[in-house]
Amino acid sequence: MRMSSLLHSVPPSLLFPHVSSTSTSPPPHDGLAATATGKLPNATLRVQASTTSKRKPRRQEDDYHSTLKALNSKGRFPRKSLGQHYMLNGSVNEELVAAANVKEGDIVLEIGPGTGSLTNVLVNAGATVLAIEKDPHMAALVRERFAGLDRVKVVEEDFTRSHIHSHMSSILPSKSPPDGNSCSAKVVANIPFNISTDVVKQLLPMGDIFSEVILLLQDEAALRLADSSLRSSEYRPINIFVNFYSDPEYLLKVSRTNFFPQPKVDAAVVAFKLKQTVDYPRVSSIKSFFSMVNSAFNGKRKMMRKSLQHMCPSPDIEAALCAAGLPPTSRPEELTLQDFVMLHNLIVKT
Repeated sequence: MRMSSLLHSVPPSLLFPHVSSTSTSPPPHDGLAATATGKLPNATLRVQASTTSKRKPRRQEDDYHSTLKALNSKGRFPRKSLGQHYMLNGSVNEELVAAANVKEGDIVLEIGPGTGSLTNVLVNAGATVLAIEKDPHMAALVRERFAGLDRVKVVEEDFTRSHIHSHMSSILPSKSPPDGNSCSAKVVANIPFNISTDVVKQLLPMGDIFSEVILLLQDEAALRLADSSLRSSEYRPINIFVNFYSDPEYLLKVSRTNFFPQPKVDAAVVAFKLKQTVDYPRVSSIKSFFSMVNSAFNGKRKMMRKSLQHMCPSPDIEAALCAAGLPPTSRPEELTLQDFVMLHNLIVKT
């Protein structure tokens, strides 16, 4: 698809991005955006020309021009099969980075960097970035953009099949800092909506590596994952999983008009503060616990005394429910994380 076709697909509200007149940060490593356009936007040139003699050059923000021209330079168009929707609003990337409180020296995992617009903001904030990209063309584009910058490492790989511990060990410090705190990294990513559950399941148990995970997700999924009190038809094992391993928080909604191509749904930013192993709910076996939770929800319309009969006889399940202060007719959507923990520990002892 030619550049003119890409531009016509962009919402009119994004055709003239705002140029910041307040930032005084040093310029980012933005070689690709400059080479892709051939020159900096005129508005940016005017700002620089009037200030270079007085202060440091202003940082160059990604806008819809640099994103689409980066795609066009490789003859690429977003692939539906990979769930690719590229961010066109630089302020959203800034919100993601601010939500993680990324600062100089931080180590950040990014999933699906695309054209590198979020990577660029992370680099500007002083982070060392490990970017995992499945699309070989986009991986090559990001490598080219940040060529020569040792703070950006690009791995061409399907994240859902990645050995994250191995990749992170190559860039995490081998020794703890002098203050005695553990060296933990962060995750900041605008991920494809179609792999959000897989990503959450893979990342949240990694509190030994990551302190927090900031994700841009489909809005409906974000609301469901962040609401621990949800007891509706949408209440599922993933809610128990999320709250077992983290403290989630819904931060802000992001309109679908900020993406190219525009998806059919809005997005939202969710922060997951990961728990350390010592802070997990006390269960005798995590594997056994989630096996019980999944079994309970497999018979969601059934009472627990029926759906958990494979674990122990119904009378024992009823007795455990009563001991946990729950009705013997309880169904899984009526139980909180702590209810499930207490029930599991009582049943296992039975």
